[in-house]
Amino acid sequence: MERTRIARVDDVKLVRRGEQVEGTLHLTPHHLIFCHTPPSLTHEPASLGSQRAKPKEIWITYPIIQTCTLRLAHPTSHLPSSIRLRCRDFTFVCFCLSNEKRARDVYDSIKAWTCKLGRVEKLYAFTYQPQSPEKEIKGWDLYDAKREWERLGISEKDSDKGWRISKVNTDYRFSPTYPALLAVPSAISDNTLNYAGRYRSRTRLPVLTYLHPVNNCSITRSSQPLVGVRGNRSIQDEKLLLAIFSTSHSTPPRLGSSSRPRSRQSPQSSSSGSPTRDVPPDLPDPEALEDQMISRASSEDGPKVYGAQQHNLIVDARPTVNALAMQAVGLGSENMDNYRFATKAYLGIDNIHVMRDSLNKVIDALRDSDVTSIPPNREALAKSGWLKHIANVLDGASLIARQVALQHSHVLIHCSDGWDRTSQLSALSQLCLDPYYRTLEGFIVLVEKDWVSFGHMFNHRSGFLSSEKWFAVENERVGGNDNHTQRTSLGTSSSGAGHALENAFLSAKGFFNKDNNSRESFVESDGELQPYDQSPSSNLSKKPANTSKTSNKDSTTSEKTAHPPTKVKETSPIFHQFLDAAYQLQHQHPHRFEFNERFLRRLLYHLYSCQYGTFLYNNERERVENHVRERTRSVWDYFLSRREMFINPEWDGGGVDDNVRGKERLVLPRDGECRWWSEVFGRADAEMNPKSTATVLSGSQTGTHARNGGSRKAAEHAQDVPSSVLTGVETADQAMGAVPPVKSTTGPLGGFFDNVNGKPDDGKGGIGAQLTAGIKGLGIGNGGAKGPDRRAKSPGRLEREMEVEMQ
Repeated sequence: MERTRIARVDDVKLVRRGEQVEGTLHLTPHHLIFCHTPPSLTHEPASLGSQRAKPKEIWITYPIIQTCTLRLAHPTSHLPSSIRLRCRDFTFVCFCLSNEKRARDVYDSIKAWTCKLGRVEKLYAFTYQPQSPEKEIKGWDLYDAKREWERLGISEKDSDKGWRISKVNTDYRFSPTYPALLAVPSAISDNTLNYAGRYRSRTRLPVLTYLHPVNNCSITRSSQPLVGVRGNRSIQDEKLLLAIFSTSHSTPPRLGSSSRPRSRQSPQSSSSGSPTRDVPPDLPDPEALEDQMISRASSEDGPKVYGAQQHNLIVDARPTVNALAMQAVGLGSENMDNYRFATKAYLGIDNIHVMRDSLNKVIDALRDSDVTSIPPNREALAKSGWLKHIANVLDGASLIARQVALQHSHVLIHCSDGWDRTSQLSALSQLCLDPYYRTLEGFIVLVEKDWVSFGHMFNHRSGFLSSEKWFAVENERVGGNDNHTQRTSLGTSSSGAGHALENAFLSAKGFFNKDNNSRESFVESDGELQPYDQSPSSNLSKKPANTSKTSNKDSTTSEKTAHPPTKVKETSPIFHQFLDAAYQLQHQHPHRFEFNERFLRRLLYHLYSCQYGTFLYNNERERVENHVRERTRSVWDYFLSRREMFINPEWDGGGVDDNVRGKERLVLPRDGECRWWSEVFGRADAEMNPKSTATVLSGSQTGTHARNGGSRKAAEHAQDVPSSVLTGVETADQAMGAVPPVKSTTGPLGGFFDNVNGKPDDGKGGIGAQLTAGIKGLGIGNGGAKGPDRRAKSPGRLEREMEVEMQ
């Protein structure tokens, strides 16, 4: 309790969605607990036997607090001091305290328990002890790498499918951020892996993450190559990638051959034994355009049969400019002259900084949710670009899934380090490809494999240890002057309008509506943080004890393990975007998923609650070294012990028959149907997804609507312009769209840096002219005035994007 300045405060007023209720605030080592008694259900006197309402509790775990602002009472105002919280699950609350000293003590206590822990081992997960039936569940055993490889047909004793399980990383010395077991081609030795790993950032070389059960085609993932300005190459990396792309063929081509291996005929693609179709299903225009681009760029002489010709693909998820900029610092993207057996596709998926800023703009549109019930600012929501980013990630996953399932091709995915955009694309494409991952257990395995095991940096991206930058004090008086401390740039920027709203609602009296039945009312506490078999009112007497389950030895070791405070610029809602994209698929294909929307929403909540150890630390090695399995509980214990709450009643059972519409193995996102996940933002669907957004705009309205993030489908139909995340395609012999210069003019990077440094573009070798000409020729995005999101970039804008990518 050394961090608790005050443990209990009475007569605290809680404000949420414009409603007020009075109660008691308790501060424990791991939670804020607000207790209140709702008004009686009848107006009859208690003596007449009226039904008395039971006490309610609202539990807020400290790590889920994103921002905390203490607003001291102004000497000229009659308003009390207040503490406004914005939580990572998009809960907005405001606590009003009449005593300024108590308000300061509460604020200081929250700040100490949130961002002054210093070590991950002090988070709630290391003291949490579940009740029955949750404590009987063994969630840690649900995912086993060997068992998942065996499900995909790969084992240590059988290499018939062209793959083997390498133990080169069992001690995590080869690649500290990769899993212990790596699936690699049988033709590649560990010695070759050692050399190939030196050519990839952080030794994250291409390894298998998924093998299609029908055509034996693979999805592999890696980090960017170390090309640099000198155009470095690695024969071992080229050999490894050639072996990967040849695993579905009996006679792989020689290294350096320009011919592309063809896939063997797929045996069956349905449980009924029917042959695969050689005719593609109806695809939306952007998807057909993507397939056409890849086919044109990788075409050879002779007739082609759809589904028989492979177009093995290297997917660089970054915008072309960002990928090229990394070359200046010794990194970069593959030189296709050295990978003549493949085609490379650039996607326009932005980096972590752009995604963080986009979500902050969404939060700005919701920021007054604690003091008012006014709907969110729809214009601000549109301008955030959040739906555009979700649509881009889904488009990229759809492209990969089609290449594997319909083109019978292999795909390698990478971005910069291979743990953000790569994890999104890899997991979502598998969700489209494999019905198993659309079950509850399968989705858990997918998250464990492609996010937890492959080293998504949860600590860095989620900011579990918080930051003092997320805490602020307003109206603090120093020397008789008011020092208005500005809030952080995390969607809580101060504004006069916001203060006006707060002043109006906090000064109002008696407007609490005891008959409010809204789902969003704060009196309807979720209660799912509480022990399974206890009522909310019984929890306060059984607050979690600050006792650790670790041994003295482990405690001594953890005392030496200090973690740096959260770096705000390294946080980003990458996993949130993945869950949002999974929600889009589940909403568009409700009969194809065993789990429901609530499962995804609660998973996002427990990412930040730090109640379980699953998402703690940044990679598998760190979890092993800190004995997470032995010292914490798995988040899957929570879901599996409450399985019935997260099952979709509309699920069709997962049967597969490619000859029956609606039963196909492959599920693809529908272009232009991205919607706001209103439930996760705590809003009614009508508030965030009004029907008017589906109307088709015309004329000059289209450009404005598209820029504001409105219905992309409406904007496209209005001008009949297909949109695609694919910004460029490149092979050894030709390039289409926005790709780097094929031949150098003034050095390894051609005229690129002359352009970004502000020198005039000569219209020949400058990247700006190439981007414009390439996109114009293909009709992708905006070569001229057909869509602002993929317009040709000015030198200043190019330089800004490059700086962001290199941070």
